[in-house]
Amino acid sequence: MKRFFCLFFVFCLFAVSIPVSAQNRQLSSSSGAANGLRRQALVVNIESRVLEDNKKIVWNEVNRKVSIPGVPIGIQLAGSNVVVATQFTPYIRRDGNVLVAQGQIWIADPNTGVTYYTSIQTIPLEFDVPIYFYPLGSSQDLSPSIEIIITVNRYNEANASEEGTVSPGNDR
Repeated sequence: MKRFFCLFFVFCLFAVSIPVSAQNRQLSSSSGAANGLRRQALVVNIESRVLEDNKKIVWNEVNRKVSIPGVPIGIQLAGSNVVVATQFTPYIRRDGNVLVAQGQIWIADPNTGVTYYTSIQTIPLEFDVPIYFYPLGSSQDLSPSIEIIITVNRYNEANASEEGTVSPGNDR
């Protein structure tokens, strides 16, 4: 009988130790996943500006946002007769990084009413190389024109301290 209790006691200790060690492994792997996200985090700099005929900057705003690949970053610009809503989604891939740019534009014209345009583009992405995006098109006939400059960098501690809106302003 003593042998039975000893075996039962050893079996219970063994059974209790299995879930505890499995939980420890799960916790260590989830903290590894958090570290993996930290390594994959990106800093996206977005400079939005309105340009006049002679490329003079009439309005300028700079934003810096931290994200991870696959998560869209959106901005919205509103004027007296135009609303521009854009989303930029960086994807980090083995065969080449890309930035997916989606734009929606509403233009109010007193003669024709409200016109809606939408676009989506996949743009090759290199870190620290600016990408120019023209939600109203890059036509030289448009005045004023809207220009959005996106620069994507890998996250590091120096970039983290600069997160947020940097400086909206006029005539840069």
